[in-house]
Amino acid sequence: MSEIVITKENFDEEVRNYRGLPILLDFWASWCGPCMMLAPIVEEIAEEYAGKIKVGQINVDEQPELAAAFNVSSIPLLVTVKDGAITGQAVGYRSKADVLKLLGL
Repeated sequence: MSEIVITKENFDEEVRNYRGLPILLDFWASWCGPCMMLAPIVEEIAEEYAGKIKVGQINVDEQPELAAAFNVSSIPLLVTVKDGAITGQAVGYRSKADVLKLLGL
C-alpha cells in the first residue's frame, strides 16, 4: 500500500513541514459510501504515481483535530498540498481523471 496513514502525531512531518512531492490527502470514514467508492481510485493513483506524489489517508473519526483544522464538513474530501500550502480541494466522489486533474497530472 502506497498510502500513508496521517495522524495528528505525524502530520507536521508528513504534510505541514514536508517539502518535495505534491501530496494528496483523502479525508474519509468507514461508514461513508462515497468514501468507500473513492478508496480504490486513490489507492490506484498512489501506486501508479509512487515517487511522483505522496498520498495520505485521514480517517475523520479517528483524527477529529485534523478534520477540524481542514474545516471538513463533508466527506470524502480530497485536498492537495505542495510545500505545506493547500493547492486545491474537491468534495464528494470523483473519477480517476478528476483526481488526476486536481493533482495537475
